[in-house]
Amino acid sequence: MSSQDLSITAKVINGGVAGLVGVTCVFPIDLAKTRLQNQHGRDMYKGMIDCLMKTARAEGFFGMYRGAAVNLALVTPEKAIKLAANDFFRQLLMEDGMQRNLKMEMLAGCGAGMCQVVVTCPMEMLKIQLQDAGRLAGHRQGSAGAPPSSRSYSMGSPSTHKRPSATLIAWELLRAQGLAGLYKGLGATFLRDIPFSIIYFPLFANLNNLGVSERTGKASFAHSFVSGCAAGSVAAVVVTPLDVLKTRIQTLKKGLGEDSYSGIADCARKLWTQEGPAALMKGAGCRALVIAPLFGIAQGVYFLGIGECVLQWLE
Repeated sequence: MSSQDLSITAKVINGGVAGLVGVTCVFPIDLAKTRLQNQHGRDMYKGMIDCLMKTARAEGFFGMYRGAAVNLALVTPEKAIKLAANDFFRQLLMEDGMQRNLKMEMLAGCGAGMCQVVVTCPMEMLKIQLQDAGRLAGHRQGSAGAPPSSRSYSMGSPSTHKRPSATLIAWELLRAQGLAGLYKGLGATFLRDIPFSIIYFPLFANLNNLGVSERTGKASFAHSFVSGCAAGSVAAVVVTPLDVLKTRIQTLKKGLGEDSYSGIADCARKLWTQEGPAALMKGAGCRALVIAPLFGIAQGVYFLGIGECVLQWLE
């Protein structure tokens, strides 16, 4: 195995380990974020803690992990693509891959964001349907059993109303709409992930560079972790309005009185006029709490070189 192949394999392992650990730790908060972003007004959940408490009471502990299986299955390729693509573009655009050049770092982040969407869009498409199912069930009960305002992804299948599964949702989308069904909201995903990566990667690189040791040539685990958390939080909050639009557009099944959207502009207009500008920041706190440790763990694992250690052990 060549050194280049070894490096790519190590990055895949690092991305996978970081993604699996991170998702397991923060998924309930991500579920709360999705439900808060999808609710119109404050009729069900007053905030993140209220949402998690009501979810735990109504659906049990594992109800807070609805949709986690999709994330756990696809987070390895997603994180591997994101981190490896950023490294690839940094090396391509900068002479030694280490020289500080903000414009080139932002361009490399842009490339990483574009690459990861191939996995991110269908992953989040399926995850959102599963995460929001409990909110819709509570919404229907609170509306005296009134039917939802738009066609569900299940084509009316009774079993899907009780406990949807990622496999069934994916199959119905592919059967009805083809591959395009899994990539609904692709434009909104691009609009969220590209600016996120443009902000995150240069900010992390510069923060992490402050802690690089002259002796080892890299930052400590603690410094990489804190740098990842800080950069992730900033980037997450900045792109929250785009994340809200993406979540609303990708949610296929609507509750009583909830709007459907024909596109990004239509969603932004309806959200602004009906719920006010504050609605564009729904779930911002949850998103920061999800992204901060997720990327902190990712960068910590990446810089610890767990993938390299695994490959050395296997040799």
